[in-house]
Amino acid sequence: MNAFVFPGQGAQFIGMGKDLYDNHPMAKEMFETANEILGYRITDIMFSGTDEELRQTKVTQPAIFLHSVILAKCMGDKFAPEMTAGHSLGEFSALTAAGALSFEDGLKLVYQRAMAMQKACEAQPSTMAAILGLDDAKVEEVLAGINEVVVPANYNSPGQLVISGSMTGIDKACELLKEAGAKRALPLKVGGAFHSPLMEPARVELAAAIEATEIKTPMCPVYQNVNAQPNTEPDQIKENLIAQLTSPVRWTQTVQNMLKDGASTFTEVGPGNVLQGLVKKIGGSEILTAQGFVE
Repeated sequence: MNAFVFPGQGAQFIGMGKDLYDNHPMAKEMFETANEILGYRITDIMFSGTDEELRQTKVTQPAIFLHSVILAKCMGDKFAPEMTAGHSLGEFSALTAAGALSFEDGLKLVYQRAMAMQKACEAQPSTMAAILGLDDAKVEEVLAGINEVVVPANYNSPGQLVISGSMTGIDKACELLKEAGAKRALPLKVGGAFHSPLMEPARVELAAAIEATEIKTPMCPVYQNVNAQPNTEPDQIKENLIAQLTSPVRWTQTVQNMLKDGASTFTEVGPGNVLQGLVKKIGGSEILTAQGFVE
C-alpha cells in the first residue's frame, strides 16, 4: 500500500518551492493565491529571503504547508495515497492534500495556528530538547519525577524523543536524562514548548477556528498525531486536530501502525527529507521523495 507523509517545522530551506512556481502555471497560481490570503508575499521569503525570516513560526508553518500541498497537486494522478499522515504541522498538509480541507481553509488554519503558537511562546518563555539514545519509557519515567512543566513532545523514532517545557524544566530534564544514560540531550533552537500544556492558550484560540471550518471525508485514512490511529470521520478529525497542540506527536507509533496496516512504500511530500530518515529507523523499507514524481 502507498503511504504519503508530510513534514513539519524544521524542514524549511531558502529556495523551497521556486522550481514549482517557475515551471508549473497551476503552482504559480496557488502561490499567488496564498500571497493574497496571507496579505504579504510569503513567496519572496521562501524563494530569496533570509534564514532568520523563514525561521519565524508565522512564516515557517505556512511556507512548509504551501510547499507540501502544492507539490502534491503538481504530482497529478501520481499522488494516489491509500493512507497518509503528517508530522505536527504536516497533519494539516496531509488533510488538505487528501481533500478533507480546502486549500484556502487549510492555509488559513495553518496561519492562525502559527500566530497563536507564536503568541503563546511570547507569553511564557519555554523551549524543547532532543533526547537521543534512551528508551522512550525511561524518558517518560524521568520526566514524571520532575516538578516542572516538562513532557514528551515528539516520539520521532526509537531512541529519538523530543521533550518540551519550561526553561528550568528542560535544563533539569537534560541533566537527569544524561545521568540516566542518554547519549545526547540537545536543546533545540525553537520559539517555545510546542506540544505541551504551555500551548493551552494557542489550543483554545485554534479550537474556535477549527470548529468553524468545514472538514470533509478525506480520500483515504489519515493517521493523526494524537492517537496514531487512522481516521476518516470529519468530527473525529476535528477533535484530534484541536487536541494536537497540547499533545505529543506520536510519529513512531503512527509509522508502526501504517506498516502493520500494510504500508509498503512511503513517499515524503514537502521540503527536505527528515521523515525519510525517521521512517527508515522505525522500520520502513522503500522510501521515496515526491520531487521525483514531478516533471
